[in-house]
Amino acid sequence: MATIFSKIASGEIPSYKVAENEDFYAFLDINPLAEGHTLVIPRKVETDYIFDLDEDTYAGLCLFARKVAAAIREAVPCKRVGVAVLGMEVPHTHIHLVPLNSESDLDFRKKKLELAPEEFERIAKSIADKYAGL
Repeated sequence: MATIFSKIASGEIPSYKVAENEDFYAFLDINPLAEGHTLVIPRKVETDYIFDLDEDTYAGLCLFARKVAAAIREAVPCKRVGVAVLGMEVPHTHIHLVPLNSESDLDFRKKKLELAPEEFERIAKSIADKYAGL
């Protein structure tokens, strides 16, 4: 059975796409910790735990996430982009990329931002444009 993230990557469920290639997909988290909070997933593998990925998928996911993080850093004012792999809520490996100005910005217990669809679209386009230019 396909996970919600597989359905997002295939276009069955809409998302605010940031970047994609044949193997990986990046989209804005709809419950973001910060503007630009992005999820990066493998398209073809629905493994629940990142360290259970085969080596090629793991390496490819990390390299793809690195490029997405560079685009986020150019598009969203921040000191750096934090990385978190929790994976407790959706059984599909995913990497959180969160723009940070302090360490406390990466606290998943804090209240999530509430953004209008137009704001999500603007942020996604900005990051996607930077990604395309890398």
